[in-house]
Amino acid sequence: MSRIGKAPIALPKGVEINVSKGNLVTVKGPKGELKQQVDPDLSIEMDNGELLVKRPTDQKRHRAMHGLYRSLLNNMVEGVSNGFQAKMELVGVGYRAAATGQLLELTLGYSHPIIFILPKEVKVEAKQDKGANPMILLECNDKQLLGAVAAKIRSFRKPEPYKGKGIRFAGEAIRRKVGKTGGKGKK
Repeated sequence: MSRIGKAPIALPKGVEINVSKGNLVTVKGPKGELKQQVDPDLSIEMDNGELLVKRPTDQKRHRAMHGLYRSLLNNMVEGVSNGFQAKMELVGVGYRAAATGQLLELTLGYSHPIIFILPKEVKVEAKQDKGANPMILLECNDKQLLGAVAAKIRSFRKPEPYKGKGIRFAGEAIRRKVGKTGGKGKK
């Protein structure tokens, strides 16, 4: 049995779960509400304040879905109770970020600024501390949406391996390459 799939999901206080017909799971909490359609073969049960995902057989497809949907439901419970954050830093001379409402304006060394409209579920904040790289803070209760938005922002200027310039996640290690050698070749 899947180690991830068989682990119960603990429900914190203030989180409600409703499973309707067709295995549509709705999770409500202090940070909002999320919905997820679960594969109809799997069964979802409540037991002593814990959520259990069970599979009918040991078919390869059922084993794969078991761990997947358990992880998705766990992320939903975590999201509506605590929420998720992504921190991104802009590394490069003249790279800037400015956030106004759901608009993120990025200056990344192109001839024009990039204006990115964020989904209404994602909160954005841009910080610029003296002597530090500009930071973008993203917050959302949906981990999938947050990851997709962060990946899209990173794609505007991916970190390059020679100088390390670009948009990266905070704490992300970039594999660096050695540039051209400075001396002339031997003849």
